[in-house]
Amino acid sequence: MIRVAVVDDQDLVRAGFVLLLRSAGEIEVVGEARDGLEAIALCRRTAPDVVLMDVRMPHLDGLSASRTILADPACQGTRVVVLTTFDDDDLVLEALRSGASGFLLKETRPAQLLEAIEVVAAGEALLHPRITRRLIERFAALPEARSAADDDGLTERERDVLLAVAQGLSNQEIAGRLHLGYGTVKTHVSHLLTKLGCRDRAQLVMYAYESGIAVPGAS
Repeated sequence: MIRVAVVDDQDLVRAGFVLLLRSAGEIEVVGEARDGLEAIALCRRTAPDVVLMDVRMPHLDGLSASRTILADPACQGTRVVVLTTFDDDDLVLEALRSGASGFLLKETRPAQLLEAIEVVAAGEALLHPRITRRLIERFAALPEARSAADDDGLTERERDVLLAVAQGLSNQEIAGRLHLGYGTVKTHVSHLLTKLGCRDRAQLVMYAYESGIAVPGAS
């Protein structure tokens, strides 16, 4: 079972999410919260696998709550999927920097939301397709990415794997491109997360583009 907490300040919206999740056979709703403060208390009490987190809420916003939750030792296995009606590039970047593993718009279809929960619970990252495209376009518009650090401790092969992750390839696709075993790719990704201090693949993508290892538009 995937244990999920639902956080949204609108009662009707929150109830709709809960109803959808409870209709799925492999998801357990461990609780609901109406703002960021309630979300923190809920996650400390229940340590869910995934939190569906609204952004703009009273008392404490969703991104601030996410940072607190993900930094709490009691929530080491918890991952956050940000759900919002606001299609804003700055909001996406801030959500990823806060540690969120997913960013979806509330227009997402029910089946896609359920799939996103499964993907994030398995340790992957997921962004709404329209957001992914615009995020890469935004990186492309930057005057110049900072140079990749020479002292980041990455091997040449790890840089190859990081570049492939940044291009959105799955572990299986990376294995095929680099002629590596699937298990070897998983090991490289695990080492990348540890060496770079990244929580998940979403943060690896951010690092790759911001360091200049990945260049938008390059194959």
